Amino acid sequence: MRRAAVLLAVAVCLVPLLAVSNALSAGYTGSKACAECHQKEFESYSKSAKKAHSFQSIQIMASKLSPAELQECYACHTTGYGQPGGFISVEKTPQLANAGCEVCHGPGEAHAQSGDKSLIKSKLSVEQCQACHNEQRVKSFGFKPMLYGGAH
Repeated sequence: MRRAAVLLAVAVCLVPLLAVSNALSAGYTGSKACAECHQKEFESYSKSAKKAHSFQSIQIMASKLSPAELQECYACHTTGYGQPGGFISVEKTPQLANAGCEVCHGPGEAHAQSGDKSLIKSKLSVEQCQACHNEQRVKSFGFKPMLYGGAH
């Protein structure tokens, strides 16, 4: 009887942890889902950010690139490529075919469903931008991160 009570207590304590774990592992939803609550930011991003149309660069270059080179492009020019729930192809995941909000802020499905601000990255640093925007990748682009570039 005592053992059953201990197991029940442990189970009750683990349920909230499993819920948080599932929420954090949720997938990508696409930038249009962000627009429902963040209209001003979405409009500014859509108009001002080159990332909002980044897949066009891949389409322009695709015929000159090998499949392996294309995959390298997907890492920065799409949302969540190579991650669970991320970009697969234009046919299967068209909502992730550009570098959207979730590239910087992380997978947003759990945040969009719950509204819980702790389930999304809200404060970003230049160091985080440098995962894609670094001298090796964008030497000729004159990189200016979005947090200073006026798209938010």
